[in-house]
Amino acid sequence: MNTVKEDIVIAGGGLLGRLLAWRLLLGGRRVTLFEAGALEPSPAAAHVAAGMIAPLSEAAATERKIYDMGMASLPLWQKWIAQLNAAAGGEGEGGVFFQNTGSLAVAHPGDSGDLAQFERDLRLRLGGEEKNFRRIAQEELRRLEPDIAPHFSRAILLAKEANVDNRALLAALLAQIRALGGRCVAHTSVTVNDGTAAVNGEPLRCRWTVDCRGFGAAGDDQNLRGVRGEVLRVRCREVRLRRPLRLMHPRYQLYIAPRPGGRFVVGATEIESADKSPLSVQSALELCSALYTVNPAFAEARIEEAGVGLRPAFRDNLPRVRLRPGFAAANGLYRHGFLVAPVVVEEIVRHIKAGETA
Repeated sequence: MNTVKEDIVIAGGGLLGRLLAWRLLLGGRRVTLFEAGALEPSPAAAHVAAGMIAPLSEAAATERKIYDMGMASLPLWQKWIAQLNAAAGGEGEGGVFFQNTGSLAVAHPGDSGDLAQFERDLRLRLGGEEKNFRRIAQEELRRLEPDIAPHFSRAILLAKEANVDNRALLAALLAQIRALGGRCVAHTSVTVNDGTAAVNGEPLRCRWTVDCRGFGAAGDDQNLRGVRGEVLRVRCREVRLRRPLRLMHPRYQLYIAPRPGGRFVVGATEIESADKSPLSVQSALELCSALYTVNPAFAEARIEEAGVGLRPAFRDNLPRVRLRPGFAAANGLYRHGFLVAPVVVEEIVRHIKAGETA
C-alpha cells in the first residue's frame, strides 16, 4: 500500500470522517477514507445517536463554547443537508430527514423543579439571548404538540434547535463520497503515530493525514474515555410529534426524537460508563416509561431495536482539534457530535486549504 501516493487519508468513517471526506471531495481533492469496522452499517457512535442538534439544551450544562459552535453549525446543517438531498433527488428515497422546528423541554409534575432549574441555568448562561427560548403554558403546548399527555402543564420552547435522521445522513454521505470518486476502505484499522498513518505497520504515503477515529483512538490517547449512550427505536403510528422532546429526569435527561413513518428514537443523553454491553432492564424500563408518560398510546409501540454506543470524551467534555502541516486530528466530541461536527469540519478544511497555498 505504501507504493500508492494518496492525497488525503482520513482515518475513521464515522460522522466526522464522512462529513470531512464529502466536503473535501466537493472541493476537488482526492480522498481515501479508512474504517476499522464496517461502513454499512457504521459501528460509530453516530449510528446509535438520535441526531439532535440542540445548542440551547446543551447550554444549560456545558460551556458557552459548545453553544456558540452549535449555533454556527445550524445554518451549515441546513445548507449541507439541502445539498445532499438535491444530489439524491429529495427527502424521499435516498434523502435525509431534517427537522428544524425547535424542541420542547418538559417535565412530570413531580419533576417540575428540574424544569425550573433548567430554565434558570439557560438564563444564567445565555444572558441577552432569551429570544431563542421561552416558557410556554399548557394551552400553547397543546397547540404545538396535540398528542402530548394532558398532565404536562408547561414547557420550555427551544426555538433554535433541529433534528436529523442520523442513519439516513450517514448513508447519504457514504453514497456521495463514492459518487464523487472517494475511495472507501472498510475493515482496515489505521494507526496514527506522530501524524503518520499506517496500516499493519506499513506507513501510508499521503500529503495529508486526518485522524477522525473517535473512541477508536483510545489506545493511542489515554486521556480519551467512553461515555455510554443508550437508545430504543420504536414504531407507533398512533402518536405524532412535530419536534423532539426532552424530558427532565432525576438521573439524566431523556429525549424522544421523531422520525418519518411513525418511528421514534428515545434515549438518555449520557451515562458515565465505557461499558458497551446490551441495554439493561432498568434502562429499558426508564426509556419505555418516558414514552408511555408522553402518550399512553406508546404502550402499543413496537420496539424495533435497542442500541448502545460509546461517545469519545476528554476530561473537560470539550472537543479537541489538533492542526499542523500535513496533519489534522479531531476527537472528544462527547455527546455533542451532531451539534458541533460542521464547525469542526470547516476548521479542518480551512487548515488544509491554507496549507496548500502557504
